[in-house]
Amino acid sequence: MNSLKDEVKFLFSGQGMPYEKVCLMVAMVITVFMSVLLNGNIAKDAKVVIIDLDNSAYTRELTNRIEASEYMKVTAVVNTVMDPKELFYQDRAAAVVYFPRGLEKDRYTGVATNIGVFYDNTNTAQTSNIKEALNEIVGLDNAAAQGDIGSTNDSIRGQLNLASRNLFNPHDSKDNGETLGFLFFFGSMFFTFATIGMIPRLRLSHQLDSILLEGTPWDLVARILPYGGCLLVSWVVGLAVLRIWGDLSFTGSLLTFLFIQLFYIMVTGALSLFFGWTAANPGIASSRMILFIPGGFIFGGMTGPTTFLAPWVVTFSHIFPLTWEYHFQRDIIARGAGFGDIAQTFGAFLVYMGVVAILFCLRFYASRKEVIKERQMVLDN
Repeated sequence: MNSLKDEVKFLFSGQGMPYEKVCLMVAMVITVFMSVLLNGNIAKDAKVVIIDLDNSAYTRELTNRIEASEYMKVTAVVNTVMDPKELFYQDRAAAVVYFPRGLEKDRYTGVATNIGVFYDNTNTAQTSNIKEALNEIVGLDNAAAQGDIGSTNDSIRGQLNLASRNLFNPHDSKDNGETLGFLFFFGSMFFTFATIGMIPRLRLSHQLDSILLEGTPWDLVARILPYGGCLLVSWVVGLAVLRIWGDLSFTGSLLTFLFIQLFYIMVTGALSLFFGWTAANPGIASSRMILFIPGGFIFGGMTGPTTFLAPWVVTFSHIFPLTWEYHFQRDIIARGAGFGDIAQTFGAFLVYMGVVAILFCLRFYASRKEVIKERQMVLDN
């Protein structure tokens, strides 16, 4: 009983993780907040790009049928030959439909023909509804062509087929999906555990005041560099293991990926220091990791496809740094994009990084004013 009383006293003392608050907060987040954000279980208005080389009345009719589907939204129609892979960069499409030249002619002369479909298989679940909808459109069209559902033109006899191809992860390998997602998630999580208690530690050791009075925000950010170096090495080792021992498809440039990681590590480290700033001790600070790391894992497209989420949820998910990491992972590692191909996403990430830097600097200089005010009060007394 004495041990129990002692532990209960410590639990509510504020010297460790405030578990009595954290457990209730987690329960509320899961049951209320997450149920609202994750209320979709189908692809709704997933982005589809059409390469229409026939540019006929028939292909425009098919395009309208695709647009009318609740699962798909046609975001662009291209009338020139191009590599379908380029249309998937920066998550611009979940599928690319290819209408070949002569499609209308073959359809009306009774020649069997194919429609090409390329699916983004970086997440194996995100195209399931699209595949079902496209098969239904083709099936109904073939039925109409054979006069099964009231066709008025008996000359239409050409059989229409879908020729599909899964890109980027054709064999549904877990190394290219969930395993890779866990590598970046747990790496980011333990990097945060290692750095989020830095400010409370410096405060307890009486080093923080001198840094605030004599230094700059960079003096604090520079302290995360050793941890960032360890994280970067661990990710390279993890990718090497998945590539050599597993079946990871790394189709982009490793140097481009590592260059992006320098920015990701800095912004995640700055957020880690920011969220842990007001904690009384490192133990309490560690519990705050849940505020900005797991959200990216849940909404970033690794645990579930972003096509299942409402557009506002996808936009909201970009407040989490890990969401950006998964953007770059899909483009560089899976799709083989070069730096120019992701320039727009990287520019948006720099804006995000700038906002984080401003918040961190405001926190730094606000704390400096508090220290100056406290010392002035001591001198006045």
